[in-house]
Amino acid sequence: MHKKTLVNVLGVVYAHVKTSDGGDLYLTRFAEQYLKHFDTKNWYEPEWFNSHKIRLKGTGSVYKLPTKEVDGKVLNLVVKNCRVGEDVPIDTHTLMEFCDAEFNSPWEEFSLVMEMREGQYGPKDLKIITQRPMVIYVPPEIMQMWQSGRSKAKINRIRAKHPGIDIDILKQYKLIYEWIEGYNLPEIFQYINFEDDMRVHHLKTIDRIVTSDLNKKGYLVADMKPEHIIISEEDTARVREIGQAQTVGSREDQIYYLYNLISIGKYSVVDYELLLRTSEHEVEVKKSRRHSYLDDQRDRFIPTPLPDHLTNMEIFGVPYIYGHAESTGGHLWVVGKNARLFDYFLPERWRKTPSIRLSDSKDVFYTITKDNIHLVWETSMVGEMPDEEEVRYNPRIREFGINSPFEEFAIAHHLNKLGIPCVYVRAIYMTGTAKIEASTDLRRYESHKNILDPEGNPILQESHNYITIRGYYNGPDQWVAQQTGPLYAPVDLARAVLRGLIDEAQCRMLFRQVKENLKDVNYDGSLLKLNDLLLAVNGNGEIVKDISGSPLVVICNFEHIWECSDGKVFN
Repeated sequence: MHKKTLVNVLGVVYAHVKTSDGGDLYLTRFAEQYLKHFDTKNWYEPEWFNSHKIRLKGTGSVYKLPTKEVDGKVLNLVVKNCRVGEDVPIDTHTLMEFCDAEFNSPWEEFSLVMEMREGQYGPKDLKIITQRPMVIYVPPEIMQMWQSGRSKAKINRIRAKHPGIDIDILKQYKLIYEWIEGYNLPEIFQYINFEDDMRVHHLKTIDRIVTSDLNKKGYLVADMKPEHIIISEEDTARVREIGQAQTVGSREDQIYYLYNLISIGKYSVVDYELLLRTSEHEVEVKKSRRHSYLDDQRDRFIPTPLPDHLTNMEIFGVPYIYGHAESTGGHLWVVGKNARLFDYFLPERWRKTPSIRLSDSKDVFYTITKDNIHLVWETSMVGEMPDEEEVRYNPRIREFGINSPFEEFAIAHHLNKLGIPCVYVRAIYMTGTAKIEASTDLRRYESHKNILDPEGNPILQESHNYITIRGYYNGPDQWVAQQTGPLYAPVDLARAVLRGLIDEAQCRMLFRQVKENLKDVNYDGSLLKLNDLLLAVNGNGEIVKDISGSPLVVICNFEHIWECSDGKVFN
C-alpha cells in the first residue's frame, strides 16, 4: 500500500491509503492500528472473500467476514455495499412516515454513527452502543450503469440534500464495521416459548422502547426493526438458561430479564444506512455550530493547535489554514490561524444548500450553510478576459487583468487594516474537478507559479476553478459574536436608491468618496460599480453610520481593484 495521509470528511478524520490495485482505503481511528489487516489481500482477495463470507439476513449485500490472521490476530468484520442512490425498499408504514428517506452516503453514515457513539446530545446517562465504524473502501473498478442500481436523478437529489459529497455513480463503496458478538431479538425469542401473537407483541414493544431511546438521543432510523437490536452472547446465554430451568414462571422470568436489559441500555443497535437526526437535534446542531463559529471567527487570527491533516500557510501577507476537501477532491484555504474554522467551509457544508443568485452576469450566490451560517460564494474569473466591448470601455482590465482569489483576499485584508471597510473574506476553494473552459489570460498563473502549497503544487492552477467565500455582511465580527437580537442586513448602493434609503445625490457622493479613499491609500478602484458597495441596515430599518456619522459603506468586490504605487502589498 502507498503512503498514508490524513483527511477530514464531515468531521471524521480518516487515514487515507491508496491500495496497490488503485483503490482507496479510508481508515477511522478504530481501524488505523490494524492497517495490515485491511490491506485488501488480507480480506478482499477473491478466493478468501468468497470462501469465508457469511451472508447476513436482510435486503442489502451484508456479510460477516474474518480477516486473515495478521500478527497473531484475526478481526471479525461486517462488510456491506453502500446503497446510496438506490430505491429504499421499506414497508408501507415506514414509507408513509419517512416518505423522502434516502440511503446515507458512506461519509454521512460514518459521521452520524461516530456522532451517536459520542452521545453529546440528550440524556448523559443514556448511551447508544453501536458497532465501531472501521473502514470505507472504494475499489478501483468502474461499474456499468445497469450494475450500479442507482439512478442519476436520485444521486442528484441526494447531492442537493446532502451537498458536496462527491459520489461516483459508477463506483462501489464498501463500509466495514467491527462485528458485535451477540444475537438479534428474533433470534433470542427462539429460546422463549411464546405463541406467535405474544412474540410479535413483545418484539414490537421492545422495538418501540429502543426507538424511544434513539429519539431521546436525537436520532431516527427510518427502517428500525427488531433485527437491528443486538443482545450480547453472555446475556443471551442467561435468557436461555432461565428458560431451560423449566420452573413455574420461567418464561415470565425470561421476559423480565430481557426487558431489564433493554431498560438499562444493555443492547446494541446495528444497520445505519437510514440513520438520521431528529428535527430537534438537527436544529440544535446548527445552532451550536453557528454559536461556536461566531466565537471562532472573532478569534480567527489567534493560533489554535493544528491537526495533522491541516497546515498553516501565508500568501501575500494573509494567514491561511490549508487542507484537502476530501469529499470532492478539492483544496481549501481558510483565512486565519484558527484550525476549528476549517470544517465550516468544506464544500459539503455550503456548495449546494438553497441559494439566491446575486448577479445577472456572474456566478455569485448567497446561501445559508448547513451550519446556519450566512455566506456569499463566487466563482473566480481569474484567467478570463471580458468581452471586447467591456475591454474597450475599460482598458485597465486588459492592462492589469482580473485578480486571483489570493490577490483579492490580500487586498481586502490590507484595506480593512487601513480602515477602509470591506466584507470579511473567509475561504478559497479550488475545485477537485478539472476546469472545462480554457483560460485566455495566463498572466496570473505565471506570476503565481512559484507560490506552492504544502504538497509542492502551485496554489493557482489553470486546470481548476476557484471559488471565493466571503461573509454576508451583517456587522463586525466582534459585534456579531455578542448579539442575540437582529443583525445588520446588507444592501448595495443601487438597491438602496430603489428602496428609498438614500437618494441619487447621496449615492453618487458615497460612490465617489469610496474611490477617493482608495486613491488616498494608492489603490485604483475606478472600475467599482454601485453593486460592489454595500450599506448596512439595522433592525429598525436605519442605515448604520461609521464613527464620523456618515453611512457605513463596505466594499464587497475586489476583482478590479489594483494597487497602483510602485511598492506592492503582496510581499
